[in-house]
Amino acid sequence: MLKATALAASFAVTSIAAPLVAQDADDPNRNITSITVFGDSLVDAGNVNFLNPAVASSANGYFQGRFTNGYDYTDLLSLELFDMPTTASLEGGTNFAFGGARAINTSAVPDLGEQLGIYQGFLAAGGEVDPTGLYVLTFGGNDIFAALQPGSPAGFDSDSAYLMAAANAYAQGVLDLANLGVTNFLITGFPNAVPQAVEANGYLATALGALPLSDGVNVNYFDFFDFFTRLSADPTAFGLPADLDFTTTCQQAQAFPDCTGYFSFDGVHPTAAVQAAAFGDIQSQFGFAAAGGAGAVPEPDAWALMILGFGLAGAAMRRANARRRQTTLAYA
Repeated sequence: MLKATALAASFAVTSIAAPLVAQDADDPNRNITSITVFGDSLVDAGNVNFLNPAVASSANGYFQGRFTNGYDYTDLLSLELFDMPTTASLEGGTNFAFGGARAINTSAVPDLGEQLGIYQGFLAAGGEVDPTGLYVLTFGGNDIFAALQPGSPAGFDSDSAYLMAAANAYAQGVLDLANLGVTNFLITGFPNAVPQAVEANGYLATALGALPLSDGVNVNYFDFFDFFTRLSADPTAFGLPADLDFTTTCQQAQAFPDCTGYFSFDGVHPTAAVQAAAFGDIQSQFGFAAAGGAGAVPEPDAWALMILGFGLAGAAMRRANARRRQTTLAYA
């Protein structure tokens, strides 16, 4: 049984995921040439901290602008593939995640559609879509938090209407990227042990299933809700202590930087050890590997994102014809 209090507060991620992992050379999961990230604080590599160093500061135990005490699962995946963590887009990298972001554009920070607009600016400045790159999307936690507030989110008649719109916006983001030429995705969904997340994930599954994706698009959907359920039942199965503390946060215990024995870093975000456990589970399901074997792949040259500004955030996504090959939507 999930520790509902701790998990409802965490930026867990619900996902659809894991195909039976094929190990042949034609498997797109085993020929990854880059990693690009969109998302919220679960995977923010330092964009919010770059804008406001008081947020996710090292004085409070946060690691290099991330919202936990170490690397997140996308960093660990990047390290596995390319011998380097992800780099925040504001620092010249291809991690476009911002802490606080939602799947639907209703918050004060760049949400999914706005992050895709920033990515459009990156492309306009000379960046290129990597047809064999892995594009990671991790959203939903902040949409659930909005639905949990008293009353309905502004502009919506009900929480259900809001969650359906958020799920549709999430799926639309996948389609927008696919239309730009992206062919390989790792997607996570709405988190937390609350009924609203279950409802939202139902909407998301329907929306993803209805997408007119071109042949050759490979959608890997990792179920964080399932991951946290299994971790809660037996932390030792993930290399974590049997008495993992789901109640006290690492910050409350002043146990950083290592946070050994704690599930939550700050009451909202899981510790780096839990992120590492998620990374291990993702790899066991999908078997991502770099094309030609592991080796450092340089980040794109720094680009003038701050000059472009957030005016690009609402830019309409260009529509590009994707190559016609077989579409794969993988469920665990």
